[in-house]
Amino acid sequence: MDFDQEIIEALSQRLGFLKFFVFLVFFIIFVRLFYLQVVKGDYFFDLSENNRIKIQEIPAPRGVIYDRNGRVLANNTPSFDVSLLYSGIKQLNGILPLLSEILNLDQQEIIKKVKNSLYLPRFKPIKIKVDVNRKELSGIEFHKLDLPNVVVEFFPKRNYPLKEDLAHVLGYLGEINKSELSQPEYSSYTPGDFLGKSGIEKVFENSLRGRSGWLQFEVDSLGRKKGVLGSVDPVPGKDIFLTIDLGLQGFADQALGEKNGAVIAMDPNTGEILAFVSHPSFNPNLFSRGISSNDWSVLIKNPFHPLTNKGIQGLYPPGSLFKIVTAIAGLEEGKITPETKIFCNGSFRFGNRLYRCWKKGGHGTLNLFDAIEQSCDVYFYQVGHLVEVDSLAYYAKLFGLGNPTGLILENEKGGLVPTSKWKKKTFHIPWQKGETLSCAVGQGFYVTTPLQMLVLISTIANKGKLPTPSLVKKLEGERGILKDDIPQISISPESINIIRESLLRVVQGQNGTAKIARVVGIEIAGKTGTAQVVGLPPGEMRSELPSYLQDHAWFFAFAPFNNPKIAVVVLVEHGGFGSVAAAPIARDVIKYYIENKGL
Repeated sequence: MDFDQEIIEALSQRLGFLKFFVFLVFFIIFVRLFYLQVVKGDYFFDLSENNRIKIQEIPAPRGVIYDRNGRVLANNTPSFDVSLLYSGIKQLNGILPLLSEILNLDQQEIIKKVKNSLYLPRFKPIKIKVDVNRKELSGIEFHKLDLPNVVVEFFPKRNYPLKEDLAHVLGYLGEINKSELSQPEYSSYTPGDFLGKSGIEKVFENSLRGRSGWLQFEVDSLGRKKGVLGSVDPVPGKDIFLTIDLGLQGFADQALGEKNGAVIAMDPNTGEILAFVSHPSFNPNLFSRGISSNDWSVLIKNPFHPLTNKGIQGLYPPGSLFKIVTAIAGLEEGKITPETKIFCNGSFRFGNRLYRCWKKGGHGTLNLFDAIEQSCDVYFYQVGHLVEVDSLAYYAKLFGLGNPTGLILENEKGGLVPTSKWKKKTFHIPWQKGETLSCAVGQGFYVTTPLQMLVLISTIANKGKLPTPSLVKKLEGERGILKDDIPQISISPESINIIRESLLRVVQGQNGTAKIARVVGIEIAGKTGTAQVVGLPPGEMRSELPSYLQDHAWFFAFAPFNNPKIAVVVLVEHGGFGSVAAAPIARDVIKYYIENKGL
């Protein structure tokens, strides 16, 4: 009896432990279920939904860029990318050989793309290859069941119908980089997005970009779409109308031909840019969905710098174009009158140096009208000496030289207007009077951009009103870009009229250096210029120099003389004489515009 009682008590004790153990197990299960279903219920619901429901971005079509007459300069074309859904990373090794074969990509390259994209949001597909061709696209679709979680995405691809023409104005697109992603203005962008990197595309990025939409859809276990659950339509970017005249742009581009340099045309009354050519150029279509390393290498190794906008970033001595500033300085300071006569025998000795005129035998006795018409260096050496460097700089700055013109494109250079104070600060030595002589004919330290010189000639055409160049006529939904009143510079009308009459004689006069620029029925006023790249020792001929050391050729002009409708500047790098290389181009551009516009 006692023995049985002991057994019963032992079994009861063990049963108590078993009950407690069973209770503990069920309690743990209950707590775990409570944690999973109540505390973390929303989290796991989201995970399950993410496995079942996918979200696909619908890119917004970028705004179209038009010329002033509504002709397309930049638009969008269909493009298709092959991407891998985040949930398919674990299956990557199983599909690598087939995916590599279809897309003609090395397997290690695909793996690298995936690894570099693991920081992307889970809903954003990992791009394997962008802008695939028809063969690759059909291959992906044919093997759809063998490539789970591999999707084809549609993207509007930026298209530039003009290709190289106008590339420096329009700019190009590029993939956003890590540095840009960290900037507040790009907070709404994600890795893989494209944005404007230069030109109008960059300046008006916010207007052109638009707002992406979203497509929410259900998928099966293989990642195949079963049905659309919801969507948000994308909002297209705003269209932009430029001041560019496409007909004139194409003609100016052809007129410059294979030469390196710039041709810019502007309405001097409004500052609206009508044509903007920079050579050599590049094809912005190369950047639309990511430029290849080979294409990029070709661009950056080109010795003529096709990515540089010569119109606003190229810095050149203004040469004889600057003589009209020297003339105005002499007139305004009372150092000369229009009838002041100076004798030119082909050179001018100052100190122990001989300053030569471009005409070896000299021009004889000239007044100011004659000196500008024939572009006599000796005349302006002596006027510059009378005026001195700081007065020259004062009048140069009145015309906007030494500062960017205010064009909306980024990275515009301001050039250099030297002063005695500038030289002392920069080189720690005083200004030498002989240096003023070089500056008076647009050499020495002076450097300008073609656009600055266009503003100068437009100010003369405009009888002293200094226009600000503009490229945008209006944005979609807006009435147009409001323009401030054009300021009048503080130069007497008499001096402006003297220069205008002199510039008319340069083209129309008997001895004008730009007689080649004459057009029957159109009065053109202008000025030739030849800017030295290097100085020459006595006895050496410029024709013997290599091409990259030849002089730059300049010409700027406006027409018609009494009612200017167009001003043009032409800069031909290493082109030699402005009268030969640059003036015919400006002449043809002016003739085309006036005749085609019925002016």
